[in-house]
Amino acid sequence: MNQSNTMREMPKDERPYEKCARLGADSLSDVELLAVLLRTGTQGENAVDLARRVLYHAGENGILGIHQFNVERLKKIKGIGQVKAIQISCISELAKRLSKASYEETVCFTKPKTIAQYYMEDLRHEKQEHMKLLMLNSKAKLLGETNISKGTVNASLITPRELFIEALQKNAVSIIILHNHPSGDPTPSREDMLTTKRILDAGALIGIDLLDHIIIGNNCYMSFREEGML
Repeated sequence: MNQSNTMREMPKDERPYEKCARLGADSLSDVELLAVLLRTGTQGENAVDLARRVLYHAGENGILGIHQFNVERLKKIKGIGQVKAIQISCISELAKRLSKASYEETVCFTKPKTIAQYYMEDLRHEKQEHMKLLMLNSKAKLLGETNISKGTVNASLITPRELFIEALQKNAVSIIILHNHPSGDPTPSREDMLTTKRILDAGALIGIDLLDHIIIGNNCYMSFREEGML
């Protein structure tokens, strides 16, 4: 039985593409949305069944679990070849960029909440800790950002010298550091506090202020500045 036959066997009003045309995309389930984007299934399995299996592999996080997939991992799912793996990977990246772009006009680098919202989708799905350095001018406008650490955020592994070389090259007046907790809980660890103090002290010596250290959790954040820890 080929894919087109199995899809044709579905009642017309249940086929995702036709349902979307009739009722709009917001009427579709997560499985149906993914099925429309995949377009076709595999031998003996229609696009809806294939989409359902992909989301099963995404685990208890459901549609959000897609952010954890890379192309190679997707290709390990039966029926997902190179083309479909790239399609799903691009869907994930597009979702992140759309979310980030929606906050672009409201982000203010003196307001931790708006910073956390802006970088939330970049960081909250990561399985390892990632630290970003945000470099600002005298008006608290962003001059640039760079990734400075991947893995455990450890005071002994993050060298203030390298961090401030980046900031000096951008003529930054102040900086913000930002990292994620894969556990979803943004409560700072002892290492987080040591790292923050080390960077704060080094910045004071060379005249570059550490404005904040923001930790991203799962749809939540913690700001050292808001908590009075800076």
